[in-house]
Amino acid sequence: MSSERRQTENAAGARMTASPAHVDWPLLLATGALLVFGMMMVYSTTFDLSYYWYDNRSTMFVKHMWHMAAGLVALAVCVRLDYQKLRISAVAVGMMLLTLVGLVLVLIFGIDRGLHAGSYQPSELAKLVIIIYLAVWLASKKETLRDFWHGMAPFAVVVGLVAGLIVLQPDISAAATVLVIGGLMFFLAGADMLQLGGALVIAALAGRIVIQFYATGQQRIEEYIAGLRDITEGSWHVLQATVAFVDGGIFGVGLGAGNGKFAYLPVPHTDSVFAVVGEELGLVGSLALVALFVMLSWRGMRIAAHADDTFGQLLAGGLTGWIALEVLINVGVILGVLPFAGNALPLISYGGSSLVVMLAAIGILLSVSRHDPDDRPDREKRANIDLRRWNRRARLSGTGGRR
Repeated sequence: MSSERRQTENAAGARMTASPAHVDWPLLLATGALLVFGMMMVYSTTFDLSYYWYDNRSTMFVKHMWHMAAGLVALAVCVRLDYQKLRISAVAVGMMLLTLVGLVLVLIFGIDRGLHAGSYQPSELAKLVIIIYLAVWLASKKETLRDFWHGMAPFAVVVGLVAGLIVLQPDISAAATVLVIGGLMFFLAGADMLQLGGALVIAALAGRIVIQFYATGQQRIEEYIAGLRDITEGSWHVLQATVAFVDGGIFGVGLGAGNGKFAYLPVPHTDSVFAVVGEELGLVGSLALVALFVMLSWRGMRIAAHADDTFGQLLAGGLTGWIALEVLINVGVILGVLPFAGNALPLISYGGSSLVVMLAAIGILLSVSRHDPDDRPDREKRANIDLRRWNRRARLSGTGGRR
């Protein structure tokens, strides 16, 4: 390739990166709508708790607004950042080491006196960092990924270490989320069905062992199975969520007018916020919220499919899968189709760590979208995620060559 042509392509890429027109505006608009939705629900679910805890109805809402402001700053920084800089090994390894240190500090100082007691929860950051780290690592493996000692073994060590430290907090739901995210990214990177099957078996055995050591986990599984047989025998959480949805009907009882959040729904401002949506805004409001998440997930998948390189595809695919997984778990628990888990509803639930980290993740997605090769006049061939199952495995194509 001639030096002049290379300079032209670099200039085109620079213009593309600097222009806000290349940002995925539907994703940005869906994010903004979800933030507004979250503001309404946070005030509705916290004014009573805020008065009880702080003698002021708006204290928790003001904290939420500060968290949102910090999250929007993180989003803006990540949008302006060239996501390729995350591919630098020193950056990815440094982020992983800092995350591991944070998880260890929680164990050293304890839950009541350590980092976990404040608004900062390392387990939330760990979900984002593991995606970035695995995207860098998997993109560099390519053909050696299917080799056990170069692929599955180091992958299992990294994911298992992060998940294990989170389990010790203990936070079983966050650890399970990390495992699922890791499996998803391993699948997208091109792992065959035998590898994925082996990983699934190992994860299931590990989960079984963990549950045996935690009485809370055993109770949740027992209540979940009983609820599948007869919903009246399910957990208190699911029963009260069901009552909230029934009371809400089609159009709801009105924003702020729900009764379940005052005494019946556990943690209505975090885990149970979707049940409050169902009661106060009804089926219409619940479907509208789900539609916004569907829009966000669709745009994320499109960004992954149109990413310019393997790293961008894995990064965008992992981030999108993580957001969708958090939504599915939270909604699935409230509807009684999944065992109880403490996953927050992204951008809606009260919680500083979850909100800031999630907005940073969306900022990275938007950064990847700015490199959409469809908008590059000098791009002759674009990379995409191959959703076909050739040879019974998923393939993530490379960037290909230039003519």
